[in-house]
Amino acid sequence: MDSIVQIAQILGPIAVAVGVIFAVIQIRMIERQRGEQAAVVIVHSFQSAEFNKAIRLLWSVPPETTAQELRSAPKEVEEAAVFISTTLETIGVLVHRRVVPISLVDDLMGDAIVNLWPRLKDWVETLRREQSRESVAEWFQWLVDRLSERERRKTVGAHARYATWKS
Repeated sequence: MDSIVQIAQILGPIAVAVGVIFAVIQIRMIERQRGEQAAVVIVHSFQSAEFNKAIRLLWSVPPETTAQELRSAPKEVEEAAVFISTTLETIGVLVHRRVVPISLVDDLMGDAIVNLWPRLKDWVETLRREQSRESVAEWFQWLVDRLSERERRKTVGAHARYATWKS
């Protein structure tokens, strides 16, 4: 009977350790799946017809456009600005919370996101003043700032950087 108790005393901690290791592995797998699901959602949002229409409209807006000029354009332009800023606001939050890696957002749309900001900056700042809320498009601006800091902005594109890549 003593030998059974001794075996149980030895196996008990081993079973707990195996359980903890299994739990850690499962949590990591769940986190990876969550990141992959978020990546799929982001890819779909970047590929939606509505997003692409909004991007095309905003490319017609020159950098440094004032809020007044943007609002004087056809109403679809400001609607596109609202759509793009809210979409990028959401993506900024997901990047900040590390649900989506910034490298993925950068590879997919980094240059476009960074280049949209000068077109919408005055409009966003005007909204902040009008609404007395500094939080308007805060995560969109945060995302632009983080993407602008990345080394990729200063190097060659993927077509040159990965020219020797083999599958």
